[in-house]
Amino acid sequence: MREEAGEITSVLSDYLVIKAMENGVTVIGLTRGQETKFSHTEKLDAGEVWISQFTEHTSAMKIRGAAEIYTKHGKILCGRLHDEKG
Repeated sequence: MREEAGEITSVLSDYLVIKAMENGVTVIGLTRGQETKFSHTEKLDAGEVWISQFTEHTSAMKIRGAAEIYTKHGKILCGRLHDEKG
């Protein structure tokens, strides 16, 4: 839980959208707890979109490959294709 402008909100309501910009983008979910473990892996091809939400069991996500990641904080560009564009 976290407090925003006098309201308590849960991180469980946070989600992100991942749009693959190349074939083979990997999305890996990581567990909560004393030991961080891989909980789920998904492969995306160019143009595919993955919508994901943090849960009681998933505390982090790792994204490998060229992708656009959309969160409530804005858009994040990831991967070599984006790095080359500047």
